[in-house]
Amino acid sequence: MGRISLCGLIVVLGLGHGLPVRAQQPAPTMPRIGVLVPGPIFWTRFKAFREAFQSLGYVEGKNFVYEYRNADGKLERLPGLAAELARLKVDLIFTASAEGVSAAKLATKTIPIVFGTAQDPLASGLVESLARPGGNVTGVSVVAPDLNGKRLEILKEIAPRVVRVAFLWSPASPGAQANLNDTQAAAQALKLQLRPIEVRGDKDVQGALEAALKQRAQAISTAPDPVVNNGRGQIVGFATKHRLPAAYAAPEFAENDGLMSYAPNYSDLWRRSASFGDKILKGAKPADLPVEQPTKFELIINLKAAKQIGLTVPPQVLARADRVIR
Repeated sequence: MGRISLCGLIVVLGLGHGLPVRAQQPAPTMPRIGVLVPGPIFWTRFKAFREAFQSLGYVEGKNFVYEYRNADGKLERLPGLAAELARLKVDLIFTASAEGVSAAKLATKTIPIVFGTAQDPLASGLVESLARPGGNVTGVSVVAPDLNGKRLEILKEIAPRVVRVAFLWSPASPGAQANLNDTQAAAQALKLQLRPIEVRGDKDVQGALEAALKQRAQAISTAPDPVVNNGRGQIVGFATKHRLPAAYAAPEFAENDGLMSYAPNYSDLWRRSASFGDKILKGAKPADLPVEQPTKFELIINLKAAKQIGLTVPPQVLARADRVIR
């Protein structure tokens, strides 16, 4: 009994004085990745990032966790959601669009920020240069100025009688003016009359479409920004109802009954952005990781939509399409 009591006393004293008596070590904290999603389109595209990140050896809940924040298309919510992620002290913030990056950058100067896509991050002041971004931000840009003209060029091939084109754009979006300038120059070269119509928020979409009719627009083209993308259901429905050919800047339009889209391959861009997250979690600094640009582009033609508005898509256009929806 005396020996048992003595052993018990040793154990108690050992615990009290920090002696190694089989003490359990605390489990290491898993990295947390904050995901700041501007709206529904970006949430769908995030799947490509998630799959690519998993292929790099990251298993959610096992060796890292996500902290999700979704603005549901209400861009004014982005700063507040970004601030929440900063307060959580996540190890990395992944986001998209210049609006999402701007909100994250405003919330933190130290947490690394990776963007899956962003319109002209250099002109928007998100990075110091594409080769050496500086600061805590890097990722994949969607800058490709020729796309604006290419969309109009394809639109004219499909609907050669079109002269007046309504261009739906949001002046509040970073890089918006550059997109407008590029589109105006392309329209002039193609002898098209461009009708720029502003869309500043969800409530403006219907009014913008009605303005397009008042200006006798014969077709529609869209700018590649979240504000316009959020109204894609209304825009596509309006174009179909009024039998207006349309060239869209996001594939989700053509995938959901829109006539055609020509844009970077967003799945490819978001997959590539996963490698940025991997490098940063392994110790790389965003400032030293060059911003990448799109290398793959995708033309989608929706023949069902063409039939609904009474158009026949020329064979040479179909031959160039990456995807044809029938």
